[in-house]
Amino acid sequence: MNQSPPQSPELLRLVDERTADLQRVKAEYDNYRKQVRRDRLAVREIATENVLRALLPVLDAVEGARRQEAMTPGLKAVADVLETQLASLGLKAFGEVNEPFDPTRHEAVTHVVAPDAERLTCTEILSRGYRVGDRLLRAARVTVTGPPACGRGGGAEGTAGGCGTGEHRDP
Repeated sequence: MNQSPPQSPELLRLVDERTADLQRVKAEYDNYRKQVRRDRLAVREIATENVLRALLPVLDAVEGARRQEAMTPGLKAVADVLETQLASLGLKAFGEVNEPFDPTRHEAVTHVVAPDAERLTCTEILSRGYRVGDRLLRAARVTVTGPPACGRGGGAEGTAGGCGTGEHRDP
């Protein structure tokens, strides 16, 4: 004989309330877990960027050594492993000669006037720029060659201003 206990409206209301409470608590916990996961990823990205930013002077030193003379096989192997490992963490170098100047990615240290130039172009890379994903770690420091500054009576060599740079200073 299978008998079920009598179900009063009060008992059904309490069961519905507890079920709703349980569903709310479960949803809050799921949201908490998602937020913790996002926070952990953000902390990891920030830590990675900080480590990579701290190693940029090492990459600059390696690049400087390459410019001065041929590297010994041992130093070349160390440099190659360093660059490979940093690339595996998402580090990407940029800044090439003859690429168009982009003030969001390049820092113009010197502006050389070339009357026949149509636009600002990076003509010398003083230090490479680096990014991780879409985040800029350091702008490339460059020498820019471009047309004379417009509307300001010429433009002095050695300044980073000029047409198209986003910097228009009134005299």
